[in-house]
Amino acid sequence: MGSLGQPTPVAEERDSSRLIIGIAVVVVIGGALAAAFLLRQPPKAAKMASPYIASLKLSDFKMSAAENFIGATVSYVDGTITNSGDKTVTHVVVEVVFQDSMGQLAQREELPLRVLKTSGPYPEAVDLDVSPLAPGQTQHFRLTFDSISAQWNRQYPAMRVTDVAVK
Repeated sequence: MGSLGQPTPVAEERDSSRLIIGIAVVVVIGGALAAAFLLRQPPKAAKMASPYIASLKLSDFKMSAAENFIGATVSYVDGTITNSGDKTVTHVVVEVVFQDSMGQLAQREELPLRVLKTSGPYPEAVDLDVSPLAPGQTQHFRLTFDSISAQWNRQYPAMRVTDVAVK
């Protein structure tokens, strides 16, 4: 038996908090790496430009602007597209580049080209799948912009066809 003046020996408990924190850090890092690996997107394959793009010609550009019903300004680029190839075009995507006063990029957009149908009381821009562009045919088109960068130099934008679908 122990005497009153002497403490009884107590078995020292090992400090396990560092071990628990270390395991938690490893689990969190492992979970983050697993999530990053599983959620990553596969690399995008570079899409080959269709050789038929060379058969399409954009010309006769005209720009205009109008105020819509909520008071915002909507800008338009009208022009003509000519299909000099031997296939019917059902879809065209156009890249439009607006430059600033230094000749640098102010805004870049890729838009589907819509042709103007004048069968109703006013011209309506419709997709080419509704009104395809036959071989040798020329049609008027319209590109619509809800907003254009304030840095734009007020010159006609550079435009080029980037994608085309034919049948």
